[in-house]
Amino acid sequence: MSMTLEKILQSQGFGSRKFCRNLVLGHRVEIAGKICTDPDRKLETDDLAFRVDGETWEYREKLYLVLNKPAGYECSRQPQHHPSVFALLPEPFVQRGLQCVGRLDQDTTGLLLLTDDGHFIHQYTSPRKKVPKIYTVTGVSPFEATQLEKLVTGVQLKDEKTLTSALACQLIDEYRLRLSITEGKYHQVKRMIAAAGNRVETLHRSAIGGFTLEETLLPGHWRFLNENDLKRLSEPFPA
Repeated sequence: MSMTLEKILQSQGFGSRKFCRNLVLGHRVEIAGKICTDPDRKLETDDLAFRVDGETWEYREKLYLVLNKPAGYECSRQPQHHPSVFALLPEPFVQRGLQCVGRLDQDTTGLLLLTDDGHFIHQYTSPRKKVPKIYTVTGVSPFEATQLEKLVTGVQLKDEKTLTSALACQLIDEYRLRLSITEGKYHQVKRMIAAAGNRVETLHRSAIGGFTLEETLLPGHWRFLNENDLKRLSEPFPA
């Protein structure tokens, strides 16, 4: 696809067309190692890399990111009591309309997907798609066998007409369990654990679909999702 440099910069979140035009006219943009001063220069976007104020960027038609969310951050552009997860990302990404693919509570850690692709968001947040999400739950008290049984057979949540059940539930040790769900109701895991007779101490999301958060991605860090990652997201739920 061919676009003018001005439009490329705007599409990548660097500002309005006027601002992007002035970026180029101000000698702040490099193409192939050379300063470009023509905002109307047409470029092929495939495999395009450019530099703005000395920082290298790659053209991406759509953004797909994974963030290892730390505790103490809200999944909101207008946080109420804590910093926003968007503060952990480059500003141009935020400006081009990046959104969280489902939210995590401020004290919940782990796998958070972000994108500016509306279809992708629907694919992984719609209850009808039944995409499994895996959480590691630490309880305030030791988990009992009867509590695990309730989580799988179904618990009654306030204001819910039907029972809410986990897809699977496995004990890791007496205080921790691995819980998988296919819905994303408000505070669902915490409410389920409370309804089963315990209380959540810590909550960490480790996987969505067939994609598992790698240990090498440290809390507060992000990376782009590659084609293999996107494929794993749509693969069957890992046993």
